[in-house]
Amino acid sequence: MKQPGQEEDRAEHTGPPKEWAAGIPGVAVAMELSLRQMGPARTARTLLRLNQVHGFDCPGCAWPDPQDRAVAEFCENGAKAVAEEATTARADPTFFARHSLADLAERTDHWLGKTGRITHPMHLAPGASHYAPITWEAAFALIAEELHALETPDGAIFYTSGRTSNEAAFAYQLFARALGTNNLPDCSNMCHEASGAALTEVIGIGKGSVSLEDVEQADTILVVGQNPGTNHPRMLTALETAKRAGARIVAVNPLPEAGLMRFKNPQKPSGVVGRGTPLADLFLQVRVNGDLPLFKALNKRLLDAERGAPGTVFDRAFLEEQCVGLPELEAELDALDWPAVEAASGLTRAEIDQARDLIAGGERVIVCWAMGLTQHKNSVATIREIANTLLLTGNIGKPGAGVCPVRGHSNVQGDRTMGIWEQMDDAFLDRLRDVFGFEPPREHGHDTVAAIRAMRDGTAHVFVGMGGNFATATPDTEAVFAALQRTRLTVQVSTKLNRSHVVTGEQALILPCLGRTERDEQAGGEQVVTVEDSMMDVHASRGRLAPASPHLKSETAIVCGLARAALAPVDGLRWQAWEDDYSMLRDRIAEVVPGFEDFNARIEQPGGFTLPHPPRDTRTFATPDQKAHLSVNPLTSVAVPPGRLLLQTLRSHDQYNTTIYALNDRYRGIKAGRRVVMVAPEDLAALGHADGDVVDLVGEHDGVERRCERFRVVSYPTARGCAAAYYPETNALVPLDSVGEGSGTPTSKSIVIRLEPHAER
Repeated sequence: MKQPGQEEDRAEHTGPPKEWAAGIPGVAVAMELSLRQMGPARTARTLLRLNQVHGFDCPGCAWPDPQDRAVAEFCENGAKAVAEEATTARADPTFFARHSLADLAERTDHWLGKTGRITHPMHLAPGASHYAPITWEAAFALIAEELHALETPDGAIFYTSGRTSNEAAFAYQLFARALGTNNLPDCSNMCHEASGAALTEVIGIGKGSVSLEDVEQADTILVVGQNPGTNHPRMLTALETAKRAGARIVAVNPLPEAGLMRFKNPQKPSGVVGRGTPLADLFLQVRVNGDLPLFKALNKRLLDAERGAPGTVFDRAFLEEQCVGLPELEAELDALDWPAVEAASGLTRAEIDQARDLIAGGERVIVCWAMGLTQHKNSVATIREIANTLLLTGNIGKPGAGVCPVRGHSNVQGDRTMGIWEQMDDAFLDRLRDVFGFEPPREHGHDTVAAIRAMRDGTAHVFVGMGGNFATATPDTEAVFAALQRTRLTVQVSTKLNRSHVVTGEQALILPCLGRTERDEQAGGEQVVTVEDSMMDVHASRGRLAPASPHLKSETAIVCGLARAALAPVDGLRWQAWEDDYSMLRDRIAEVVPGFEDFNARIEQPGGFTLPHPPRDTRTFATPDQKAHLSVNPLTSVAVPPGRLLLQTLRSHDQYNTTIYALNDRYRGIKAGRRVVMVAPEDLAALGHADGDVVDLVGEHDGVERRCERFRVVSYPTARGCAAAYYPETNALVPLDSVGEGSGTPTSKSIVIRLEPHAER
């Protein structure tokens, strides 16, 4: 599939991957980009308030803030995210008058993102060639008219990005359900859905069980399918603290990632002039999708060690008193096929035993993971198997131990807590009914993949996106574009332009919103919003910059304004009051969402508050039988025919989700481009390719081929039989109908491809 502007890509391979992360280059890059986009004064005003107690939360990742915060409590990519939002560039009505929709569609995602903050509501009328300004009142009336014209409320899709605050997310789901639909897909459907599904099943809650202090106190940490150096750089500081206290760290990844090899902390002299801190004691270069066989093998070898020295490896008292399923698991592990394990994982028994020994010898073990584990067909089974490892050894529900799914977007976990989910349980819906005085719909709505199918099939006609970049964040790009273009109206609540603004329905609206960095003034005074990080800490965020335009509204105000236009009055739904004063909305959240009692008072505490987590807090489990569940997970892997590779999509270092900061990936030795495919040198030789060749990536699934053209081959030390390339460029290869079992998440890390020499057409 040809993508816009690909002729501008001039990717170079400048050398092998880096062996360390951060240090002076990270500081220099962050400062150069910040000064260029914001200027000196604006840079100082923003970065010195970033992640501070009375400042604003980073719009990037969801890593928690420490109690004792540094003056510069941010990372390189956090600075990039702030610079993107606080840029002085503007996309105003004159910009849209100069650039037709056809012109914008030919531009790269990188170019679109650099055009600046959108300053006015904009409308693309049916058949129009350009967006034109529209008033807020007219925009809300247009949306309301289209919603009222639907045969059923289920003809509308309400998508949410993880950047949305708790207040906006709660109001958004409340509006959708008051309208009459549970069609609330979100970015969790494409990332950690498998984590939530697996953990809810085995420990009774779909969130991680550790705190930042636990990470720093652990003696053994496994970092699996995750690249903290790029995706969660502040995590490296916590790993450094743990390492200096004696922790052993195991990195499990198909690619060597610089941040897990050595960390040069730019806030310490040893990180500036010294060699930094070596992090990984053991690097297991697992094959793509080899994590399930790895953890099954680890559990088998832990069982063998326990039988050799009873009571020294397993926590027998915990297993007997609080867990079920041990006999079934032991029987399944006894039948494990070792040749199949080694073939699927790409690891030897000796390598697996090295990790086994670190786990067995640890008193406090944590397993962290991210999207390298969650975007496969067998992801739920893999995470259940990780839970087996920790349950067998008693490493859930005690300090320094537990499960640690590391979320990406800054409030993606909070959005789900607030009810952004197409499958919220009856208890939550009952509380909505009782507090607000209407009967919410009970039938489950569409997740992301189902929403695409509904638009494709003509059963959904209105799409509303609260942040994010739905068009390119989702799988099967060609199918998604066609689906969006079948709708009658697409609405994007956004700060800046992205691909979703140029892939539209019959007509389209852009509703420009305040960013996290900006002051939010409403009739009730200056407002504060809240977020929830990966470790269930809820805290306030207060923007300080003047808004980029007087015509912007906050996300909460946009939802409330739309609700007033589209819904009949209901006594319990006080949209105007909530828009004027978010504290009144938080009072209602406190009545609906467990753990948010005294919400307004508790966010005034320094650092906010932590939500309850029964396995962590009391070693209890909210499963139907009140027990933690060991599980049997059959060994599965992706069949890769001869001459093919298993592709995983990933981010570059100059990227956050679909936002492209620049065209470099210095940790991987890539410069000036993104259309690259990284393949082991031995595989290149076997396939008849060489570093620098230009190829097409051809995806193969159920007899259907999908093609991404003109990628530069990079000889790279990835696992044999595997390949890696950046998204969103390669999302076109991800089949819409290939999703995880039990999660519905697109299998973006398990794409069978072949390389074909590129021929100009």
